Amino acid sequence: MGASTYRSAVIEAGTRRRNLPAPPHVVGESLGEPDRDPARPWLFLLDGEERPVVLERTAQRVVWSSLWPRRPEALIVFDLDAGGGGTDLRWTLLVDELPDASLLGHYRRRINVLINANLRYSYGQ
Repeated sequence: MGASTYRSAVIEAGTRRRNLPAPPHVVGESLGEPDRDPARPWLFLLDGEERPVVLERTAQRVVWSSLWPRRPEALIVFDLDAGGGGTDLRWTLLVDELPDASLLGHYRRRINVLINANLRYSYGQ
């Protein structure tokens, strides 16, 4: 997956691929600089979450640090490909150790809401 650059032993804890209406360079900018456009806020964090640090940013990939201080080793990898008139975006959650099923479900839902709802809606869809 390529994220081994950041951690030696990683487990894929969840992934989802959806199409966003914006082109890859726009989606990459949004993920790389979430506060870039104050007219289109989308990274709304909950209590117990923190702003991610961008660890890698290329035309095809953005890697975030963890959103959860309780899981500082977690990484979120975004792979971007042109498709469907927009961007085929896959997010993948990587962890060193799987959390219990309830917490893992929460993490997956949160990423999905941030990306496939909030970010998508910020593009007007």
